[in-house]
Amino acid sequence: MNPSPPTRTPALQTKLPKVGTTIFSVMSALAAETGAVNLGQGFPDFDCDPRLVDAVTEAMRAGHNQYPPMPGVPELRQAVADKVQVLYGRRYDPAGEITITAGATQAILTAILAVVRAGDEVIVLEPCYDSYVPNIELAGGVAVPVPLMPGSFRPDFDRIAAAITPRTRAILVNTPHNPSATIWQADDWLRLQEILAPTDVLLISDEVYEHMVYAPNRHSSAATFDGLAARAFIVSSFGKTYHVTGWKVGTVCAPAPLMTEFRKVHQFNVFTVNTPMQHGLARYMADPQPYLQLPAFYAAKRDLLRAGLEQTRFRLLPSEGSYFQCVDISGLAVPERDLPEDQFCLWLTREVGVAAIPLSAFYGNGFDQRVIRFCYAKRDETLHAALKRLARL
Repeated sequence: MNPSPPTRTPALQTKLPKVGTTIFSVMSALAAETGAVNLGQGFPDFDCDPRLVDAVTEAMRAGHNQYPPMPGVPELRQAVADKVQVLYGRRYDPAGEITITAGATQAILTAILAVVRAGDEVIVLEPCYDSYVPNIELAGGVAVPVPLMPGSFRPDFDRIAAAITPRTRAILVNTPHNPSATIWQADDWLRLQEILAPTDVLLISDEVYEHMVYAPNRHSSAATFDGLAARAFIVSSFGKTYHVTGWKVGTVCAPAPLMTEFRKVHQFNVFTVNTPMQHGLARYMADPQPYLQLPAFYAAKRDLLRAGLEQTRFRLLPSEGSYFQCVDISGLAVPERDLPEDQFCLWLTREVGVAAIPLSAFYGNGFDQRVIRFCYAKRDETLHAALKRLARL
């Protein structure tokens, strides 16, 4: 009998040499290990509306358990088109301009894969969500970071304009912004529209927190501006809106020529998205009140957290949108305030019992400005428990 050949796993050259375990996974695991209150990773710790669960259950019982159409269930695409027209004044054709995706992260990756070729440049505004740059690199593109203004996190349009070259294929914008909780106003969009007008640069607008903008502000969408909508993939998230982040269902709106290319990638990426959840979401969206009431719901949680944090030495930054609150740690009366942001967050989790995320994790170069991020998409009792522990600071 011939001896078995030695086993060997071939060596791979990684496509993402800079990527390891995300800071969100690290901090959530540490929070679980230490029993800390997890205000780090951005997900609710409360249930969604039981009516939404009932709608999905009824869809399953009605037999909606096989593949839906590749772009998504027609009723859900129609509901998205109706909502966008009412809120932002633009009518997208649900047949050819709206696609249901397996979450917003898949939507952004698919848009990038559809339009970015090897060597193309994509402008990202830092700090930015951690999937953007790896998505660009997987497409063979080059991420061009343009920092938001430190402290205010406002866009620096002179620097954005200067970053555009003949190789620029797209720019990624996120509003309401994760992690800084700032929002873009109409004047910001108008300035970007002016900059992009003479170019062929595409826009990928990440608007997953569109329903979490707090009075007196309202969400300003790229869909509202003709010159931007004509070149934009606009991304949103049912998971964020309806407290079901684990369902991983999102949506993309784009002009038909862009959506045609998007769907070419989408069909070979995930092909399609969970059928009963699409039917349940379509039925649930018949009532707009859940998303119309969302700003007041989250504003109350934001205010609860801010009121407690004001009793500490954290310096609160504005929270205009999203469900995040950033704080400056430089005024704390503890020696650990001088630690790098990431080390401070580890100390805070282990020794104080509250998990947070360092803003340096959202910069490619690890820029440290003494700012960390809390998430307030939590039950009130969770926020009270965290504040009780943070009171020592």
